[in-house]
Amino acid sequence: MQRVRDMHFLGTILLVAMAIAGKPGMMAAQSPPPDGKIEQGSANIQLVSHVPLGRAFSVGDIEIEQELTRPYVYVSRWELGGVDILDISTPEKANIIYSWRIENAELHRGSGGTDGKYFKLNDRYYYVQALQFLQGGPDADLGAVVFDVTGLPDPAEIEEVGRIRAPDTPGGFHNLFAYKHSDGRVLLFATAAGPHANIYDMEKFLSGDPESGLIGRIPVPEFPCANQGMSSVYHDFYVAYHHETGQDRFYGASQPVGTYIFDISRPEDPGLLTSVACVPGVTRDHTFAVSPDGRYAIAESHLRYSPIRVYDLEPGLSGKTRIVDKPIGAWTADWKKHAHNLEMRWPYVFVANYMEGMQVFNMMDPTDPYTIGQFDTYDMPDSFAYGGGQSFFTEVANGAMGLDVRNADGLIVVSDFTTGFWAFRMDGFEGWNGEDWGMPNVSTVQDWENGPTGIRRTVFE
Repeated sequence: MQRVRDMHFLGTILLVAMAIAGKPGMMAAQSPPPDGKIEQGSANIQLVSHVPLGRAFSVGDIEIEQELTRPYVYVSRWELGGVDILDISTPEKANIIYSWRIENAELHRGSGGTDGKYFKLNDRYYYVQALQFLQGGPDADLGAVVFDVTGLPDPAEIEEVGRIRAPDTPGGFHNLFAYKHSDGRVLLFATAAGPHANIYDMEKFLSGDPESGLIGRIPVPEFPCANQGMSSVYHDFYVAYHHETGQDRFYGASQPVGTYIFDISRPEDPGLLTSVACVPGVTRDHTFAVSPDGRYAIAESHLRYSPIRVYDLEPGLSGKTRIVDKPIGAWTADWKKHAHNLEMRWPYVFVANYMEGMQVFNMMDPTDPYTIGQFDTYDMPDSFAYGGGQSFFTEVANGAMGLDVRNADGLIVVSDFTTGFWAFRMDGFEGWNGEDWGMPNVSTVQDWENGPTGIRRTVFE
């Protein structure tokens, strides 16, 4: 039985009494309760809307714009090589208003549309769709397509403004992170099929720079205990401003294993600060997020039976240890499964937990995180997994894949590999600002106008 404790928000204690005896499983296989209703989620999670998006394994990651005046959600289309844009101006009536697919999609090979991020620059809004295509078909060197989406909700106003190609590392970009740097630049970080992450200055890109705005690369360091004789690549990353030191920091999770933290205050010259590596039982690193103060990290390994681990970064960042190699806490919804992507809104962590659907846990005490809510977005058999269930990676890979949170009002959006788009609200969570928790207001959400809060902005020359 999952433990559910007091949920504390802005000084108000909300006692949520839940008795969850494991995963409900397939809805059709449940014995209905006396009132005939089947519970898909905990009492504190409210379903707002659900939009099916087609065949299984055609849905990728998800991105929500943060301004309430721009109620748009972007869902990457896995294998289809594209994106769907939903209008959630009335969240209960979410609907698709625009779809884009790569030309000659049937000739392409690979994962297709994997991830997407939006940004704002010079009073215009842009969306970047990451793409991954294999050699043997078109566009193996294509990493991303950039659209001007300022004119939404009118789909006729959407315009493709350029494409980012990486011919030296064919295979496309798996993940992206759009970041407002403390020097004022809008930067795009992209995975590449090589031992580094690419950094693009999006103003240079939009001005037609012949290098697509590429200004630098962050290498994957070589650690004998981590590399295991294999060539490492970054999988996912998080980028944030650290208020105590005044540093812009990059946190890159690499595969086969190792997460590396760089000072990117000058992104053209990144400096390694510390690493999370050589952790017993961890054979790959997938997704990483950090508390607003930069001290505590959560890491997902994307392997069956592997929990989300919690790390204290202080010993590594202070120089007490060369690397951080021991977690201080762990959380899982079901030890037989594993998570995929996550978003931290301290002290809450929202998790796209594959076959366990959307999960929320509290890590106010990093050594003892606990579940506070859940909703099962996946109602297919556990044996129905991506790739046919042939490895620890694929055998439970289906269900909730991507997730995002709108800070202004607390709306939670989820993309499910098979069942499509979902939107939720959680009781007591009506928005998030780190300062309400005694923390810097730092998350994946960017202030595109001002950059990191509480600092003197320096214009890059």
